[in-house]
Amino acid sequence: MSETASRRPRTQRPGKRPNILFLFTDDQRFDTLHALGNRDIVTPNLDALVENGVTFTHANIMGSTVPAVCAPSRAMLLTGRTLFHVPINLEGQLSLPEVLRQAGYTTFATGKWHNTPPSFARGFTAGAKIFFGGMSNHLKVPVYDFDPSGKYPKGASYIGKKFSSELFSDAAVQFLREYTEEQPFFLYLPYTAPHDPRMAPEKYANMYDPRKIPVPENFMPEHPFDNGELRIRDEKLAPWPRTPEIVQEHIAAYYAMITHLDDQMGRVLAALQAAGHADNTIVIFAGDNGLAVGRHGLMGKQNLYEHSVRVPLVVSGPGIPKGEQRDAFCYLLDIFPTLCDLTDLPVPESVEGRSLAPVIAGDQPKVRDTLFFAYKDVQRAVREERYKLIQYSVNGARTTQLFDLANDPWEVKNLADDPTHADHLARLREELTRWQREVSDPLGAQ
Repeated sequence: MSETASRRPRTQRPGKRPNILFLFTDDQRFDTLHALGNRDIVTPNLDALVENGVTFTHANIMGSTVPAVCAPSRAMLLTGRTLFHVPINLEGQLSLPEVLRQAGYTTFATGKWHNTPPSFARGFTAGAKIFFGGMSNHLKVPVYDFDPSGKYPKGASYIGKKFSSELFSDAAVQFLREYTEEQPFFLYLPYTAPHDPRMAPEKYANMYDPRKIPVPENFMPEHPFDNGELRIRDEKLAPWPRTPEIVQEHIAAYYAMITHLDDQMGRVLAALQAAGHADNTIVIFAGDNGLAVGRHGLMGKQNLYEHSVRVPLVVSGPGIPKGEQRDAFCYLLDIFPTLCDLTDLPVPESVEGRSLAPVIAGDQPKVRDTLFFAYKDVQRAVREERYKLIQYSVNGARTTQLFDLANDPWEVKNLADDPTHADHLARLREELTRWQREVSDPLGAQ
């Protein structure tokens, strides 16, 4: 049993481990919930989770080694391992669904699995409407039925006949309605929304007038320098220079996708309640990475600004405090050991994440003092509570940014050349070097 077990929230009935419902979204930024202060978006079902659970306001991803940020993000989530210690295909890695399966859980998945069929087959005992890809037209998602053999040949896929969020929610609802087994279940529901193409059904698109969407305070027509990934696919979704009107259109479409997704997650939560499982189910809601959508002159997530590395994370369920927020620094890879603690399972030695159970219980304020971020071989960053350092190395050009997040949360005033902040810059550079050693960064010290 882990050292945090004694402080763990009581989440289970005597003799029965709690079920787990994991709602995981694609490209959803940390500030896209109405209940967390965004008055321009409609998210009643996510708001209800916030009201009934603990929200981590500073949850993050560690970054990515490839432009498809969601693939390593999911690999880290599923294994509890850091960025440079886990392959995207999870080969040779022990995953969360495998641990739960070995503990007697029925493990069911539907939706996006971006980490190859073999790793899926090792972890899940059941499933439906499985998408082994990164992105797709939401009305033409190629999916598989569950294959007990774990082979999933290419010719066995077919096109789902509904919008992706509806397709995957239908599968989850059916599972919940039909589940009658005594053993607990782990229902993993990773959506492909709100990832582009942003094509929300008309009802939801009509809810957002682009002209009424505020332009972000860190809007820029173009990024001020080459960050090493300015012409990636995501960045080509809008022309250069960006205009306020174009950014407003993209944000409106983004919000429409999230509101539609919120409705679909509401259906799943209602089915959980109707099936009588809600009182003994831990519900996790999280996003796999953030998204710029016009901030800093960027559209995608191939950067280390707050809008792209911070994600939503809400934990609710039996024994979990209600309506509380925690500002502890955490990563998605911390969810693995947290769930082990909340279900009274030992944390595997391979897991590098840190359990958030004592933070959830209110017995411990934090699990780490700083955060490290990396994107390919061109960007590295580290942040503490107030200051954040980002360093770029692109085609021989080195650029440094230092932000005072307490006074500049939008990250627009670079203090790197300000002599009054030299001590902060030096301290964070030392911390970045320490992190690089700890996580086996192949670039070494910058």
